[in-house]
Amino acid sequence: MELLQGRIRDYAWGSRTAIAELQGRPAPSAGPEAELWLGAHPGAPATVERDGSPASLTDLLVAEPAHWLGERLVGRFGTRLPFLLKVLAADAPLSLQAHPDAEQARAGYAADADRVNYVDPYHKPELLVALSEFEALCGFRDPAESATAIAAFGVPALEPVVAALRTGPAGLREAVRLLLSWPAAERAGLVADVLAAEVAGPDAELARALSADYPADPGVVVALLLHHVRLAPGEAIWMPAGNLHAYLRGTGVEIMAASDNVLRGGLTPKRVDVDELVRVLRFEVLDDPVVRPEPVAPGVVTWPVPVEDFALHRVEVTPDGPAVRLALPGPRVVLCRAGELVVDDGVGRVTLTAGQAAIGAAAGGPLVLGGNGEGFVATAGVR
Repeated sequence: MELLQGRIRDYAWGSRTAIAELQGRPAPSAGPEAELWLGAHPGAPATVERDGSPASLTDLLVAEPAHWLGERLVGRFGTRLPFLLKVLAADAPLSLQAHPDAEQARAGYAADADRVNYVDPYHKPELLVALSEFEALCGFRDPAESATAIAAFGVPALEPVVAALRTGPAGLREAVRLLLSWPAAERAGLVADVLAAEVAGPDAELARALSADYPADPGVVVALLLHHVRLAPGEAIWMPAGNLHAYLRGTGVEIMAASDNVLRGGLTPKRVDVDELVRVLRFEVLDDPVVRPEPVAPGVVTWPVPVEDFALHRVEVTPDGPAVRLALPGPRVVLCRAGELVVDDGVGRVTLTAGQAAIGAAAGGPLVLGGNGEGFVATAGVR
């Protein structure tokens, strides 16, 4: 195992306290700290020390793929780490967005010479585990519920949207297209009409909250088509390809396929390509977006996901309990969330405190974790 130095991304929606407090730094921070990246994504690769200087993990994987990744991962994914582990800390809503599946990503990247929508040929399924209470929009709910919620505002201009939704799941496509194609000059008026309605309940509260940041964005109404969930710590949301979602507030550990392909659908000043988003979206009801942890061994839980790119485990150890042994395939990235973790892969041994991370190459043996703390272990999902 070797210490891994992650990179902090300063997106405007980020918290000024969550990541700083996790790492034991003074809070509030000087600016927003939205995500701590712990991986080899070329946008912000983590580093390990080599001869007293930081070395990019991305470069090390290319230089020594068999050591770091192992033959099986190289054969499946090439000389890249297929997953990216993050700490995500949101103080304001992220944009409504969706990600392509693997086939769509390959075809989109090949056709998108200007890299407008597709910046790499990879899919981007993702799993987020709440560290705090976490609020999100994720996946389409029953369109009949959405129709009732939107109709309650009594806005005549929205009647075609309500009518489309009342046809069932088949009408979701038309409802989304109508809202995202709303004439730019009329968007502020639409949101104002929704807010002017004397309607109570969660849907009205959500619309008011989102309009505070996006007063002229039809995404305020698109949000009412989605599940609005509040996760307790330890609960997760799984977002496969094609599901519209937005993280609204809270701190979590996120693991995803290592891609930057994002198609936005509102709640953003950035470009929204309505045609491409509609092509990628899955217009189907997501019955239950919440994933609960499943125990796999004493002190170890996981959140099963149907992809080969990644798997995530949470480990809790105590001084008077046995060490935890995990025979997980390498490479392994370990993040200490609280307390102190001692991690040994038979090649190297490191001690991590809260906010620190380490990486073990595929050449190492099973992980042995001891100490007194809690951590997350990210690996590829290939067995």
